[in-house]
Amino acid sequence: MEAAKNNNNERTSNGSIHGPTNPMVTPLLNDLYQFTMAYAYWKANKHQERAVFDLYFRKNPFGGEYTVFSGLEECIRFIANFKLSEDEIDFVRQSLSPSCEDAFFDYLRGLDCSDVEVYAIPEGTVVFPKIPLLRVEGPVAAVQLLETPFVNLINFASLVSTNAARHRKVAGKSKTLLEFGLRRAQGPDGGISASKYCYIGGFDATSNVAAGKLFGIPLRGTHSHAFVSSYMSLDEITDRSLRRKDGSSTCEDFVSLVQTWLSKIQLLNGVFGETNQSELAAFISYAFAFPDNFLALVDTYDVMRSGIPNFCAVALALGDLGYKAGGIRLDSGDLAYLSCQARKFFCSIEKEFGVPGFGKLIITASNDLNEETLDALNKQGHEVDAFGIGTYLVTCYAQAALGVVFKLVDINNQPRIKLSEDVSKV
Repeated sequence: MEAAKNNNNERTSNGSIHGPTNPMVTPLLNDLYQFTMAYAYWKANKHQERAVFDLYFRKNPFGGEYTVFSGLEECIRFIANFKLSEDEIDFVRQSLSPSCEDAFFDYLRGLDCSDVEVYAIPEGTVVFPKIPLLRVEGPVAAVQLLETPFVNLINFASLVSTNAARHRKVAGKSKTLLEFGLRRAQGPDGGISASKYCYIGGFDATSNVAAGKLFGIPLRGTHSHAFVSSYMSLDEITDRSLRRKDGSSTCEDFVSLVQTWLSKIQLLNGVFGETNQSELAAFISYAFAFPDNFLALVDTYDVMRSGIPNFCAVALALGDLGYKAGGIRLDSGDLAYLSCQARKFFCSIEKEFGVPGFGKLIITASNDLNEETLDALNKQGHEVDAFGIGTYLVTCYAQAALGVVFKLVDINNQPRIKLSEDVSKV
């Protein structure tokens, strides 16, 4: 598994570790009972007793046989910068009983994690139930205040990394996997976290620009149906000139060049009549903007009768000027059938017009994909090179949470265990 790269150095200029990626990850990102226990420990003069806690989970997610451990980096960032501000201490004071002694809040002012030790399995490792992912040792009150943040930082991270790894397993190593889930994620942090941990789980790129900046994850994206449907006719294209890639000359009427190629394609196949001209206008306009990376969404109207021939005409015209088109994206319909038909179309053009590599143009598929649909596509046979996956991936639709726990296993060198009527929890 490949860890996400951080564009920033791991340490600041003075040698300290950067704080958590999300500024909301503070000592107050906690359950109230962690502070009530901390006070009770302090009141009983037990707060400095040496304790050992194990963080683990009891069952693999998604009915599977493994889990990918993620979230460690954010935990380290958190404890390296653990310090309650005066405003945070005042809020804790307001939230606890008025009977709490002032000296406890003086204790909180001086509290950090300098006496806490963390032992961990490397992030990105495949792990299994009931084996500690983290072992945290330190003063019991301080470590107690780490429980909820650590569980929060590891639970979703490991769940979504595992989900991504399962999608990678089904898709196969040769396919490109793109995370497209930001718009469907559970809030901004759900989106940022999902992008990072999908990358750790084996995805190749994300559409999430913020995650790309924060973690150095490659970005991918083209255009939506709105861009295609915003065009009405070829008359909207006013500047029709396009310079050759090598800069040697300029094609003064690129639109006419595209139309010439479209006529040739129509004569070659004879399967369709006139394509949607507003779609063609959108494709040409997008090619003007990105001649080096022209990738078109071809299912706004009719994939085989309009989208594919329109794309091919633009791609071939770009080829005449030294550019190489990227490929197409399918976002609806029978993806297996359409990808196979598109591949046949590309191959026939390569053969008929002698355009090397045209038959191998990238075909990307999206539209609510998940493990089951990827498996079904594999069984049907398809020609998809890349999958854009969103909702089912980033929301972990098949399972809401991993069920990470944080249990006291030793205090003052005395082993401790929870005995429960629920045998699975022992």
